[in-house]
Amino acid sequence: MRKSISCEKVPFMMLLFFLIFSNAAVAEDGVETAGSIIQLVLPASAAGLTLANHDQEGFIQLAESGMLTLGITYGLKYSISATRPNGGKNSFPSGHSSTSFASAEFIRERYGWSYGIPAYLAASFVGYSRVESKEHYTRDVIAGALIGIGSSWLFTTQDKAFNARPVVGSSFYGISLSHHW
Repeated sequence: MRKSISCEKVPFMMLLFFLIFSNAAVAEDGVETAGSIIQLVLPASAAGLTLANHDQEGFIQLAESGMLTLGITYGLKYSISATRPNGGKNSFPSGHSSTSFASAEFIRERYGWSYGIPAYLAASFVGYSRVESKEHYTRDVIAGALIGIGSSWLFTTQDKAFNARPVVGSSFYGISLSHHW
């Protein structure tokens, strides 16, 4: 029998982790550092979800989408000569964005929108941070996002685990059971 952690606690824990690290980074070093930290937190959170849910199939899918994302991103970075807004090289596409959005799409597809919304918000902040810090143009971030989302979309399937969550209405309360087919 597969054990899993509470569906309601994980999005809250991810959001709390995101807020703690992003606020500390913004206060100390600015938006760029916060984006760089969150870019690492997202794939770590995705891997953490697979481990917490004893989801070996999901872990393999995350690894496959990650490898494709990095392969396409760095293949394009070193074959397309694009200058960054700050004058640096290898602007197109944004690696921070491709990694972040690959993780967000994996989380959304595998575990649902309750996990995906905070992940997509965090990935969007990473993209914003890259433009704000003049590391990338908007086109670089959009291309990175499309690469990441597409890579995860190709490899990720929904988790077929049963989910239970409390349901409360004005005149009732109970438990909702669901299963992804």
